[in-house]
Amino acid sequence: QVQLVESGGGLVQPGGSLRLSCAGSGFTFSSSAMSWYRQAPGKERELVAVITSAGGSTNYADSVKGRFTISRDNAKNTVYLQMNSLKPEDTAVYYCKADTIFRAYWGQGTQVTVSS
Repeated sequence: QVQLVESGGGLVQPGGSLRLSCAGSGFTFSSSAMSWYRQAPGKERELVAVITSAGGSTNYADSVKGRFTISRDNAKNTVYLQMNSLKPEDTAVYYCKADTIFRAYWGQGTQVTVSS
């Protein structure tokens, strides 16, 4: 079955960095656009970044442009989110999403907390 397993979340101080990973299995990873979303308490889930199947194109929410970088390694079936210059408002559960030719799949999420 399809699995998306996120890792790399945690507690970090403002200005710090984290790298999230999402390992996919059970579907054709290299043919799927991948994205990261986040959901803060009391707020709706929002798109953070998206990358095309071959990695040739990326797009970011305005709030993270210049600070976050999405990338992928199709040989490892893994998508990454490098997060730099983290702010308290980046605190949220981060989810990865796979858009396959059949449907979208979601991971279980990983908590990122930015606090001093």
